[in-house]
Amino acid sequence: MNKKSKPLSKILSKSIKLFKDDFVDDDSIVYREFENENSRKKFCLLYVKGMINDEVMTENIFKPLMSEKLKKHENNPDFVEYIINRITTVNEVKKCSDYTQLVENLYIGKSILLIDGFADAGILNTLEWKTRNITEPISETIIRGPREGFNEVIYSNLALIRRRIVNKNLKFKFREIGNVTKTKICICYVDGIVKKDIIKEVERRLDKIDIDGILDTGYIEEFITDEPMSLFKTLYSTERPDTVCGKLLEGRVAIICNGSPTAITAPFLFLEYFQVDEDYYQNYYFATFNRLLRYLSFFLTTSVPALYIALINYHQELVPTPLLLSIYEARQGIPFPTFLEALVMIIIFELIRESGIRISKYSGSAISIVGALVVGQAAVQARLVSQPMIIIIGITGISNFLLPKMANATIFIRIAFVLLASFLGLYGYIFGVIYLYLHLFSIRSFGMPYMLDMNSIEDLSGAKDSYIRAPWWYLDIRGKLISKKRNRKKSI
Repeated sequence: MNKKSKPLSKILSKSIKLFKDDFVDDDSIVYREFENENSRKKFCLLYVKGMINDEVMTENIFKPLMSEKLKKHENNPDFVEYIINRITTVNEVKKCSDYTQLVENLYIGKSILLIDGFADAGILNTLEWKTRNITEPISETIIRGPREGFNEVIYSNLALIRRRIVNKNLKFKFREIGNVTKTKICICYVDGIVKKDIIKEVERRLDKIDIDGILDTGYIEEFITDEPMSLFKTLYSTERPDTVCGKLLEGRVAIICNGSPTAITAPFLFLEYFQVDEDYYQNYYFATFNRLLRYLSFFLTTSVPALYIALINYHQELVPTPLLLSIYEARQGIPFPTFLEALVMIIIFELIRESGIRISKYSGSAISIVGALVVGQAAVQARLVSQPMIIIIGITGISNFLLPKMANATIFIRIAFVLLASFLGLYGYIFGVIYLYLHLFSIRSFGMPYMLDMNSIEDLSGAKDSYIRAPWWYLDIRGKLISKKRNRKKSI
């Protein structure tokens, strides 16, 4: 029989040996043996160093168990329950005789109380470890709106959601994923708004995950995504609790993972790349203008280098003569063809961007200055690149910053368009755009069309929050395919 299936022994020393045999060479497990001063009843408290509250251990467990008069209760068959419910003063207790459950609770930071003469043990919640404070997410800063962000503790994150949606229909379902790590995850949704089919599909995909460990929601995202080979996400990721709450109220499902400050929501549509929290916290005029800027930035960051190459190399007749002469003069002495010049500059820009992200924040400004001086002024003066190309790459890079969630996808799209335009001119660019649109319209996210509400002709309710952000009094209808309950104003 497997050792972990054996019950505890009534003899305290044998029960302790059962644990010690399994935790060989593990010095993080503490075996604190002590006895009651009146009855000489022996106890042993097991816990993991660094994961418990020392004050709770001393004041709520050790002191009462060592000083309380227990002799008259020793022969009580419910002595274990009496100890954990009447003597110890811990907020969460449980009696358990299953060795596997005891080990699992020990791993997550709870204490195990063994009592001599009984084959049952007490599980005491003395858990406490250092956690990161709730701060504003660095990657999702806003001017107006809540400043709170998730941290790495799942229960803290769930509390941030619960505090915003005070409704009995907000549901939390827990699961454990990871054969080794046993990582706790939580499926969140608002019953009555979300479609049951979406919840079932999320649960089905999560149950199919078979891996040793889950350390972040990024692991889960790769396993349950609809299009693992696509450049575009079919799951949304965020560190902001207000964003998650907004998605839940739209009929989506959120997945929170213990140890990760990032939550993921599903389904995810293409238009969500262009929506940010601040759109709903400021005036709808400014929100609409900013959203249209993001759509424009998507066109600029993916297409400007390719269009420049196509026009200069193949379709000069479409360029005004003075501009064409100016570009021709600026390119005098440049040793590289236009497409190679663009490709090299794109790669160099990405190198600077990536290095600015990875190094410390104190060195980031220095990298930006060096990149601007070396790649910009010095490269032009050395006649390695032309001035128009510097402008083109600058516009491309700045536009990319408006869509941080899509940054990785736009890099590859930009390079693909550049290669197509360098071989076929505008025809190559148009072929690339057609393929991109066909790909986007073929994607599904948990059964939902990826381009839902992007072509809202017959149903104008979707257009109110796609290209524009209509006033709140007009946003009274949820998406018909995602949400079970469409009307926002009726209670659930």
